[in-house]
Amino acid sequence: MKFWDEKIETMPLKDLKELQLKRLKKVIKMAYERNKIYHKKFDEAGIKPDDIKSLDDLNKIPFLTKDELRTYYPFGLLCVELEDCVEVHASSGTTGKPVVAVYTRNDLEVWAEVMARSLWANGLRKSDIMQNAYGYGLFTGAHGFEKGAQKIGAMVVPTSSGNTKRQINIMKDFGTTALACTPSYSLYMAEVAEQMGYSPKDDFKLRIGLFGAEAWSDEMRKKIEEIWGIVAHEHYGLTEIIGPGVVTECEEKKLHINADHFLAEIIDPKTGERLEPGEEGELVFTTLTKEAFPAIRFRTRDIAGYIEEPCECGRTLPIQTRIKGRSDDMMKVKGVIVFPSQIEEAMMKVEGVSGNYQLVKKKEKEITTLQVRVEPTEERYKEGNLDELAKKIEEEIYTILNLRIPVEIVKPNTLPRSEGKAKRVVEE
Repeated sequence: MKFWDEKIETMPLKDLKELQLKRLKKVIKMAYERNKIYHKKFDEAGIKPDDIKSLDDLNKIPFLTKDELRTYYPFGLLCVELEDCVEVHASSGTTGKPVVAVYTRNDLEVWAEVMARSLWANGLRKSDIMQNAYGYGLFTGAHGFEKGAQKIGAMVVPTSSGNTKRQINIMKDFGTTALACTPSYSLYMAEVAEQMGYSPKDDFKLRIGLFGAEAWSDEMRKKIEEIWGIVAHEHYGLTEIIGPGVVTECEEKKLHINADHFLAEIIDPKTGERLEPGEEGELVFTTLTKEAFPAIRFRTRDIAGYIEEPCECGRTLPIQTRIKGRSDDMMKVKGVIVFPSQIEEAMMKVEGVSGNYQLVKKKEKEITTLQVRVEPTEERYKEGNLDELAKKIEEEIYTILNLRIPVEIVKPNTLPRSEGKAKRVVEE
């Protein structure tokens, strides 16, 4: 069985859009009638639910921003009674008050369904043993993966993140076949496995990696696949929308939006103008089936492309390209727009580079300067001649960005490791 839900995943685009419109009208009406903040917002924009007659009319509705969500913390945007909610999650709150996601029983069912669809497309089956090394707690990641895997019928090993030596022992003893964690943590796990005397590629039963929660380049993906001898799949989601499960990556490694539940638009991040399919811009999502907290036109700040074309895998769900970066990660260095993912892509092309690096950002008056700190692999470090390695990385970065960025080679195991989201950009 190739698809988890063939009817939805291969639905003609015309039918999908009809379904989206039907659900959109319902969610707009519900938000307007049941939530005073949404009601006021629509009134101020001169919008009534009956004004939404086509998907294009979504354009009339104002955006929802992260700052607003913090203002209405914790339950300001609820559209049901609090007693009808059975679960709550929250973002890390590193940049202010956390964003809170609340779920009814039906919302949890939708979440399990879209995650099962995603994991099934990655090749997870009932016979798999999935080690869930995302951090449990208020973060949505671990919970979404657990719900989806259990819906498929796979066994979940809820290790959470951290205690890496124990993770490796469990992976070996339990015969783990699928690993769910952040991409950077999977590289750190491989490092620890090697220190423990194991060959990541030969001594484990791992066959698939289920990675998300941070931006990573195609080159980083290749490196992870090579080290572990697995197929690495990407997951994209947001606490504000549901958690992981917003997109499904197929065997062609294309990211399909679960558009029967999440309506995507692409806008110009500067003007907010809507862009056409095929263009690149900021992703905006509207939840179509969530009851407790429907997010209407939420600005993600994530930069990607949006494509409405059938895929070789047979799915007709719209495709989003891999996230290029966040509009707030965007740096202007000597007048050039730079995303951290572009530097990672360049670096990882160079033989002897490990996956551990840091971008050091310095602001001198009005000028932003950037320096890259890179750890080589142990073998490459022992070879010496590290200036030559730095020069090669600088050349690769120049090829992609047409910008000279100095590279400093540091001793292996000197940069901080992360068991969750890696902190790649540091300001000094």
